[in-house]
Amino acid sequence: MLIGEVARHSGVSARMLRHYESLGLVRPADRTGSGYREYSDEDIRRIFHIESLRSLGLSLREVGRALDDPGFAPSALVDDLIRQTRARIAAETELLTRLRRIGSAEPAGWQDVLRIVSLLQALGSKNPETRQRAALSSASSAEEPPVEALVEAVLSERDAVVAGALRWAVARSGDAALPLLARGLGSPLAEVRKRAVQCVAEIPGDRTTALLREAVAAPDLALRRCAALELGSRGVPDGVPTLVDMVVEEVNDVDAAEALGALAGRPALAERITGLLVERLARGTTRPPARLRLTQALADIPGDPASRALTELVHDEDRVVAMTASYVLGLRGTD
Repeated sequence: MLIGEVARHSGVSARMLRHYESLGLVRPADRTGSGYREYSDEDIRRIFHIESLRSLGLSLREVGRALDDPGFAPSALVDDLIRQTRARIAAETELLTRLRRIGSAEPAGWQDVLRIVSLLQALGSKNPETRQRAALSSASSAEEPPVEALVEAVLSERDAVVAGALRWAVARSGDAALPLLARGLGSPLAEVRKRAVQCVAEIPGDRTTALLREAVAAPDLALRRCAALELGSRGVPDGVPTLVDMVVEEVNDVDAAEALGALAGRPALAERITGLLVERLARGTTRPPARLRLTQALADIPGDPASRALTELVHDEDRVVAMTASYVLGLRGTD
């Protein structure tokens, strides 16, 4: 088969076939009477082998070794190709992410593109101070900040100071950030979910409250606790059971008790909260330190139901609980 026919059937150009020959990869030994190269069936099979190995990312030099060196072991080379491919995919993914962030910011011109690129580079810096300055400058700029970039940055930020600056910057974007943060609340990573709910908590408005109501019903305990505290500060009672659990389990128990006290400003809620606290006090499995914290939480609940509960606790078997209840009643002016 002549070189033109081989090129048509194999898809390898005649120029590339000559290049293979110059490198010694394919050596058609036969010639026609007119002196043209004539490829044998074995030559054609070798060309297909070359193309197959090239498709894996091997260089032509590596292809030659693979085909001609009997001692050439493929395993190490394949492992190296896997590492190279992963590195290339990571680089391409990073580029795609950067382009998507730029596109989502809807730049009006190249100056906007350059501004966003500069911000992305700063947000990706290994220096926390650089990342913090980038977050603060994006929020104080007159230009529209790239919300997607800021949200992705805050969800991955480990430095507490930088995270605070990023939450402030994201909060200034308002409702525009909420769909992105909602995805963060559903992340498979617990740390990302926690950062997302902390960021959501700093954005005012009804849409935020709706997201927090969803979060307080989530399976993730840390997520529920964060959402319950924030809902309590907003006067929303959905997280009351979680707040009571936090008092019992000594997890941000002071903050939880304060949130319960604030919610109890409404008589109906005060009675409900009192009932939950008393129910936990009555459980035989509730340990003495937790019973003391529940008693202290009752002190912040206004109204007669809480006073009656404290009056009963004056006679509690646990002397510390009894003394605490008596002290609180004294402050309330109740005998």
